[in-house]
Amino acid sequence: MQFRNRRHDEPEINLIPLIDVLLVILIFLMVTTTYARYSELKINLPTAAGEASPQKPQTIQVAVDSLGHYQVNEKNVAASTEALSSAMAGIAKGNAEMVVIINADSKATHQSVINIMEAARRAGLARITFATQTNND
Repeated sequence: MQFRNRRHDEPEINLIPLIDVLLVILIFLMVTTTYARYSELKINLPTAAGEASPQKPQTIQVAVDSLGHYQVNEKNVAASTEALSSAMAGIAKGNAEMVVIINADSKATHQSVINIMEAARRAGLARITFATQTNND
């Protein structure tokens, strides 16, 4: 009998299948992951190429200060919706196309502005806008 020295084969780890599996997992994760940004409000404002009207619409100036005192076309009015409504209706004289311009103090309450809008609705005036000023620093 011939006795040979048997070589003991060392077990090997084949890395190629392991790399293939890791690449497949990586590709799967890349495809299924959403790259969503934080919630943003994207607004695309409409554009118009209209010409300016040659005549300005008739307006009613309504002002309210931080203490809740009202003026309609620079005349003091009581701080009630009924008084505001009758003052605006008297100026409009049935002309529903008049524009109500609200000049509210920055410290005026929200309710005082809502009162003006409600009075305009009761007077039959639906065209309302707010006056602002630019900050020239």
